[in-house]
Amino acid sequence: MSEEGFRRKTSEEILQSIQKIRKGHLKIILGAVSGTGKTYYMLQEGNILKKRGLDVVIGIVSTSNRPKTIEQIGCLEIIPSIEWLNKGEVKYDLDVDAIMARNPEVVLVDDLSHRNRPEAPRATRLDDINYLLNMKISVITSVNIYELEGVRGIADKLTGGRVRVNCSVPEDTLALADEVKLLDVTPEVILSRLQEGDIEISHEENRGRDNLFHRNNLAVLRELALRFLAGEVNDALDEYREKHGMIGPSGASEKILVTVQYHWNGSILIRRGQQISKRLGGELLVVCFANKNLSKNEQTFKRSIIKLVEKVGGDFEELPIGHDSVADQIVRYATEHNVTRIVMGQSKRTRWEEIAYGSIINKILRKTRNIDLFIVADRAEKAGERVIPTKQMKNKEVTNPYRRLTLKELEEEINNINRGTLKVYIGAAPGVGKTYTMLREANELNKKGIDIVIGLLETHGRKETIEQVGSLEFISRKKIFYKGTTLEEMDTVAIIKRNPEVVLVDELAHTNVPGSNYHKRYEDVDDILKSGISVISTMNIQHLESLNDSVEQITGVRVRETVPDHILRTADEIELIDISPKALRERMKEGRIYAPIKIDQSLNNFFKTGNLIALRELALREVADDVDERLEAWERKRTLRGPWRQQEVIFVCTNLRPDSERLIRRGFRIAYRLKAAWYVAHVKDHHPLTNEEEQKLSKIQQLTERLGGVFELYETNDRRHVFRKLVSEMNEKKATQVIIGQSARTRWEEIIKGSVTQRLLREVRHMDVLVVAD
Repeated sequence: MSEEGFRRKTSEEILQSIQKIRKGHLKIILGAVSGTGKTYYMLQEGNILKKRGLDVVIGIVSTSNRPKTIEQIGCLEIIPSIEWLNKGEVKYDLDVDAIMARNPEVVLVDDLSHRNRPEAPRATRLDDINYLLNMKISVITSVNIYELEGVRGIADKLTGGRVRVNCSVPEDTLALADEVKLLDVTPEVILSRLQEGDIEISHEENRGRDNLFHRNNLAVLRELALRFLAGEVNDALDEYREKHGMIGPSGASEKILVTVQYHWNGSILIRRGQQISKRLGGELLVVCFANKNLSKNEQTFKRSIIKLVEKVGGDFEELPIGHDSVADQIVRYATEHNVTRIVMGQSKRTRWEEIAYGSIINKILRKTRNIDLFIVADRAEKAGERVIPTKQMKNKEVTNPYRRLTLKELEEEINNINRGTLKVYIGAAPGVGKTYTMLREANELNKKGIDIVIGLLETHGRKETIEQVGSLEFISRKKIFYKGTTLEEMDTVAIIKRNPEVVLVDELAHTNVPGSNYHKRYEDVDDILKSGISVISTMNIQHLESLNDSVEQITGVRVRETVPDHILRTADEIELIDISPKALRERMKEGRIYAPIKIDQSLNNFFKTGNLIALRELALREVADDVDERLEAWERKRTLRGPWRQQEVIFVCTNLRPDSERLIRRGFRIAYRLKAAWYVAHVKDHHPLTNEEEQKLSKIQQLTERLGGVFELYETNDRRHVFRKLVSEMNEKKATQVIIGQSARTRWEEIIKGSVTQRLLREVRHMDVLVVAD
């Protein structure tokens, strides 16, 4: 039994459990916009439940004359709805009395945001659903993200006033549901459905000069849905961690804390903190530890700081200075609020004061876990330069249309035209339904006459997945003899020879058997794409290279099979397969993911509720970031993120300690979000290196190059010159942000030998310095 099974419930938890037993189960299917397939999925879910012996009926269904949706109704019983006219338009209300008389176990109710006829006993469809839930009837329903009250205004603003909603539901509606399922669909898929007549746009959605179904609008609403649900999931994760006595950041999301004083540099720190939180999609907190009696100057700065925090959408708090040191107070606040990064100004202490009293920065780092420290530059390298970066328009390269392409450029253009497209289904964990969805899409493409084959499929013996194969053609696997055993791998050569239009390749992160042409499956996929064959593939979020540290922090497991981030960035489409942790654990218990012998072990380890909630949030945020990057690539005029330097340069300092890989991954994620050049540097200070040191150095170089950075190796004959060499290279490359690891030196070693962190901060006050926690 897991630790959850032994923990005694509180009185409040017991009361909540009793109330839940007396109510029906509410599942909400959330979409970014009409056409994501909410009704189709709801009906499919109803049929699955009916096959399992549950009594399921349809209360309201909006098929919009879509043949595929109508087909999904199957033999489900429909309770006739109540028709009424509103300004000449036919509306449909739930016949709650008829449903009550029929008394099914589950009722399917489309379009949650609906206002009932004036004489109805209850004002809205949500009220009707709550009534049914209280009568122990479970409900599966659907809603679009912009139909939530708190989101409606944001969605309207982001789409340029193109969102039209007759009735909305309260913002906390999702929190009331037992389960929320996001149907993540790319703009390309929705536009394709629209073109094929699978989507019928309502009068409200088609109103205006440019309707809602424009690619940019669809992408904005998709990102909004992903981020909003990620926020809901984060609340659930905080609640879970608090209940189980877990302290510190979860690793799934970012929370930025800016510590300020009522001083002129307060606004600089808040601005930089806002830029970081925007770029990382995190929450911004600002705190000031102050005396009760403020001077007139301090009161003036306080007013301007509060006003600025409100303007940038942060949360401000003033706390009295206590008996503990400032470092202790900052650490306590950061730990209580699950902060992942502390933003602060440069220390005003001299070298001798730091020896006598210690460094606040080092004190904070020694007392925290998984909290990085970001020290903001307090001066510019040259007079007149801005300390805080501003948003600048990039100069577009003017190309001469009459210039003849070189042979190399011509070859690259032809290769890009010939290259197949890559679509990747991403999930938070095994068993979410990636392979199932991939096969379902393949069968739909097959019906449309597309030549599609299965290159590699891993069903893991799951009955529902095997059933989805249908009549799809398999390419036989290649047999490889290894260590006395015959193993099977995908036959890339046979796929290219067969030359289909599309091939399905499961588990993108897989490591091939030694003796294969390539080490990793994604390299085989690249070969297939170069041959002009399109690929649909699958992977879990924990296999993304740059998230390796976050996943280990969440699950305690270091994932060995990873996919470089650039593989996903070059994918034409990425789609998230979302499922709630509760539903995923139920699948596990029912034996629909792993064999019975593995169930208990999985539920008590990787599939713990806390892990699944955190991984789900990580997946939602990562796909939302990807959507945002694609929006910027389409050169939208507005952006959901803050300003960045025009020429930001990231410089990562590494040694041969185990944390170097963590620094490189952190450097990549920051550089990628800032659109920055980034370097990873190591200074060799002794000869020769041992075999173990050579291996570590090679590993650091390979990881840097795999993530798209530039690795640079410098040499010096004297260890005392390592620091000077690094600072010299930083200045030469015009670095704007330096990333270093936490010092391994003890307090006494810092007194005797000095602190590398403090020395660096003194030397590069014109650069931001990120100290990554050990």
